[in-house]
Amino acid sequence: MSMEVLSIGDLARATGTKVETIRFYEKSGLLPAPPRTAANYRAYNAVHLDRLSFIRRARDLGFSMEQVATLLDLADCKDQSCEAVDIVTRAHLLEIDRKLRDLRALRKELAAMIANCDHNTIADCRIIEALAPRK
Repeated sequence: MSMEVLSIGDLARATGTKVETIRFYEKSGLLPAPPRTAANYRAYNAVHLDRLSFIRRARDLGFSMEQVATLLDLADCKDQSCEAVDIVTRAHLLEIDRKLRDLRALRKELAAMIANCDHNTIADCRIIEALAPRK
């Protein structure tokens, strides 16, 4: 695989990204459209590889598409303070903390449902009763 020109398949393999996802990132503006070859194939390069790797890592960490776009814009301004990056990252961390609280509450509720189950028949099941609409 040449690092000067990569096909979309090469880029997909190098980053562990599906071809459809690469096209989606292009359409959404996160990944710049590559030049085309004489045969009208996309011709990606090391810049695309680095940018897609950045996008993948940020998405793996749970950053939203909007946050990734912001981080990419900030990453392009090398001499700027990283305070804005910290703000985006702290906001994401707060959202993760909120989700963790929600998951702990959900876990507690489900554990209580299981604990209240007498393990009799479905007709007497406390879990089914708890899930059913209230009349």
